[in-house]
Amino acid sequence: MTKTNSPPFQWVKSSYSTDNGGACVEWAPARATTTGIVPVRDSKHTNGPVLTVSTEAFAGLVSLARSADL
Repeated sequence: MTKTNSPPFQWVKSSYSTDNGGACVEWAPARATTTGIVPVRDSKHTNGPVLTVSTEAFAGLVSLARSADL
């Protein structure tokens, strides 16, 4: 089996993230569109781990974040 290199993710920072140490979350919407899996990471640790969730789970997380008193 030959392993192919995937193109790099195009990360988008959450509108709730700030540049002064706030909760910084990024996701890769293009990857979600093509695979149905949403990569999520901490934008302060770009070489750190990436959480992957289904598009349905991500939609639930976004809904929860929007409904919370942040």
